[in-house]
Amino acid sequence: MKTITPEHLRYLPTTRAEMDERGWDRCDVILISGDAYIDSPFIGVAVVGRILEREGYRVGIIGQPDINTDDVMRLGEPKLFWGVSGGSVDSMVSNYTATKKFRNSDDYTPGGVNNARPDRATLVYTNLIRKHFKNTVPIVLGGIEASLRRVTHYDYWTNKLRKPILFDSKADYLIYGMGEGAIIALPKALERGESPNDIRGVCYIAKEPREEYLKLPSHQECLDNKERYIDLFDTFYNNNDPISAKGLCQEVDGRYAIQNPPADYLDESEMDAVSSLPFTRELHPYHRPKGSVKCLETIKFSIMTHQGCWGECNFCAIGVHQGRTIRTRSEESILKEATQFTEYKDFKGIISDVGGPTANMYGYECNKKLKHGTCDHQRCVDDTHLCKSMKVDHTRVINLLRRLREVRGVKKAFVASGVRYDLINEDKRQGYEYLKEMVRHHISGQMKVAPEHTSEHVLHLMNKPGKQTLVDFKKLYDKLNREEGKKQFLTYYLIAAHPGCTEKDMHDLKRFTSEELKMNPEQAQVFTPTPGTYSAVMYYTEMDPATRKKIFVEKDTARKEKQKQIVVAKESFKSGFAS
Repeated sequence: MKTITPEHLRYLPTTRAEMDERGWDRCDVILISGDAYIDSPFIGVAVVGRILEREGYRVGIIGQPDINTDDVMRLGEPKLFWGVSGGSVDSMVSNYTATKKFRNSDDYTPGGVNNARPDRATLVYTNLIRKHFKNTVPIVLGGIEASLRRVTHYDYWTNKLRKPILFDSKADYLIYGMGEGAIIALPKALERGESPNDIRGVCYIAKEPREEYLKLPSHQECLDNKERYIDLFDTFYNNNDPISAKGLCQEVDGRYAIQNPPADYLDESEMDAVSSLPFTRELHPYHRPKGSVKCLETIKFSIMTHQGCWGECNFCAIGVHQGRTIRTRSEESILKEATQFTEYKDFKGIISDVGGPTANMYGYECNKKLKHGTCDHQRCVDDTHLCKSMKVDHTRVINLLRRLREVRGVKKAFVASGVRYDLINEDKRQGYEYLKEMVRHHISGQMKVAPEHTSEHVLHLMNKPGKQTLVDFKKLYDKLNREEGKKQFLTYYLIAAHPGCTEKDMHDLKRFTSEELKMNPEQAQVFTPTPGTYSAVMYYTEMDPATRKKIFVEKDTARKEKQKQIVVAKESFKSGFAS
């Protein structure tokens, strides 16, 4: 007779009772997150927990601890270290809009009400641990909130430069980026009684600089001189690749923030191994009395095909956090995951998404980059052209999508992740075939693309392709839909109030969407300057980082909102436009 494991024992423990059922007197590692405990390969803390479990460690998770009680103590004190994350989304971005209004909903909180994730969650949780556990084991920060704040950074919500987060949090270490390699090496070092200070992908504070590392401008220099802050960010940005990056060192009030070189990327077999870990793809039963989490509607039956993005949009932090080199899973691993979906009672045959940061970057990379690392003198793609060394090839992703459609029990496999339309245009051999496959089989009524703007000088500052690229793509998309007898639409992500953007630029964008795209945008987002992006550097310094020339930056909240309203207004585009 088959033994059925009680549901709560299929998760990592989040209560003392679950530890007792396993016969644990103590966890080796306790992970604390700004999200509820969602056991999914799309949730960073769950991935870290499952990796550590695979390595033989006893791991507990406390999702969204009550900060007004001693809830953080419910699993006791770990043997090796605490892991602290603000959650899948930066807590300040999660809690506030671009115009600094509080968000009422949270897709990672049971019941959907935004009442469980504190501002600056990483700092709050670290302080809670310090309050309740004196002289405790090391506290290790991770996740996007910490990763993007590991050096001096502009903080939009206080409108000032803040110190590296290790100095504000009083944590012991920080693991940056995706962290899979470092999270295995760190507990092993602690078990042996060794210092983690030489582990790749780790940051820490030291009394002395590391002479072999690149010296960043000090925190005080950045405060005194905005150009020195640009210098810091240039060096920081150009040292994120495991092959080419150097270690970094920054003086902060007489001590030093040390950033070791990045951890090596996972290869294909390692990517497959992480994807095959025993995720339940559900919210832990502990949280369910408070309601469901909205994010599961999207991620439960979605497949992540790869990590990384070399698109390098200046307002996006993916390149700094995930990296600018694509790491793919094998087709067999992806097909196996799709087959496993059919074993779930609530699977209706629909895969919500097959993709990654950019869906059509799956399966190819620049051979030069794979050998030597990312270039520090040029980008793979900029606002005018694609590097000749990057050979766009949709062959592998086309074959993957075709094989997914053949999986028994799969009715539809949608691609909801972002697609770079300029890469479709660029691929003269397979771009047309890829888009035809998408139009025929993988679009749920509308395809989302992200031109963001149409004014050339704004697109240049965003590092996005020119508007003619969009026009050419739309013609091809419309043609294929007519041929297939489908009425599928394009929806467009647009940004207002990006550095360099004026009200006139938004009027021009409105005119373009009406005359060229034959549509009235229903939504646009106001630009948010988030750490780890060149656009945030522009917002703070009011300079183009490449030329150091002054640029216009809209900083008035009401005028930012006005820029947005210009493009989404329902009235005729001809009325009231600037000349």
